[in-house]
Amino acid sequence: MALSDIGRPEVLRAVEEFDRLGRSAFLHRYGFQASRTYLLSLDGRYYDSKAVVGAAHGYVRGQRPLAASEFSGGRGHAVKLLDELGFQVVSQEAVAPEAAPDDLVGRIARLRVAHSRTGPLLYQPITLLWAIGRAVRGEPRMLPWAETSASVSGLLEEFGLRGERARPGYPVLALHHAGLWTLQGHEGPVPPAHGAASVPHRWFAAQQPTGGPVRPFHDLMRTSGQARVEVIQTLTDRFFADLDETPLLRAVGLYDESVADDLPRAPESSPVPAVRAEPADPVSLAAQYERLCGLVERREAARRGRRRESVSRDPIRSSTARRAVLLRSAGRCENPACGGQPDDVTDSGDPILEVDHVVEITDDGRDHPSQMIALCPNCHAVKTRGRSRHEVRAAFLDVVRELHARARGTGG
Repeated sequence: MALSDIGRPEVLRAVEEFDRLGRSAFLHRYGFQASRTYLLSLDGRYYDSKAVVGAAHGYVRGQRPLAASEFSGGRGHAVKLLDELGFQVVSQEAVAPEAAPDDLVGRIARLRVAHSRTGPLLYQPITLLWAIGRAVRGEPRMLPWAETSASVSGLLEEFGLRGERARPGYPVLALHHAGLWTLQGHEGPVPPAHGAASVPHRWFAAQQPTGGPVRPFHDLMRTSGQARVEVIQTLTDRFFADLDETPLLRAVGLYDESVADDLPRAPESSPVPAVRAEPADPVSLAAQYERLCGLVERREAARRGRRRESVSRDPIRSSTARRAVLLRSAGRCENPACGGQPDDVTDSGDPILEVDHVVEITDDGRDHPSQMIALCPNCHAVKTRGRSRHEVRAAFLDVVRELHARARGTGG
């Protein structure tokens, strides 16, 4: 028995069998327990590394599958083999969640980064925000290294506010080892991100891999507006506490009024349904509404009292607040005196509603659901241009306060 007999084709055949049978049946067939430490990462999916190596040995001509007791799954044996064959092996802790926003946000909040005298370096957040912008636009997840390098280098040069240099290999390797970035088409193990600054440059120059964010991250950022703004807010809270992230967000296409909207899947995305805005019951409604309000308030607090552009009209905050109001409305005009909402819907099947501020921003109003209302076109016209608009606005303040309290689960 020699693990060295196993080549890349045998591993890929074992992975194909894993996909065909499913995890439980595959592990049962070969007599392995679920991995507790290491996983093989391939195109955004995860496989029990030791079990795959054991099964792969059975695909070597004239050999049989290996039992779990016949070899070690650690760094000195199965993991080492997979590294040498050019596969990515990650720890259980680094596994990107299958579209689980809470786990993803926690992962990003715990990213290991280098620091300058003034704060955490921006290599990884700049790269992630660039990838999120691409996902929102429906652009391909995977790119040749030359294209990734050119784009990320330009952003690092322009927005590296803590002395970051145009070294795109560093953040890509760091995100790869954190389980958030896929690299394909290379030979041998992927080097660590730390160490001599020239190592990433030389490796990428020699290997020219294709890469991009792992599929679960890309798909979630593409489809779920709420997950998207949570990740953006987590990155800006942690890395831009004393900086203005607005120019960078504009450059990558994320400083936009629609940033919190759900979007259809891109053509290459896996068949995972988009996260729906409509919760199943009042309890989940209150929880989701509360979470969106919390995001609005975090964004509001983070920008208060700082030198930032367009503080009063922040599209990320207003987009999140708009999403919360539409969620609260359940697709109906929130004017209790509404004479009749149109039965027609938009091209996407959504109700024809317009979210408006009861107290205008120019009059010291807030981009917050507690001061915003969802109205049908007729009620919106009365509120903005009708002769009774002043009385209507005053009445809407009381209406919105009650709706906001009820949606948060604090009203009667």
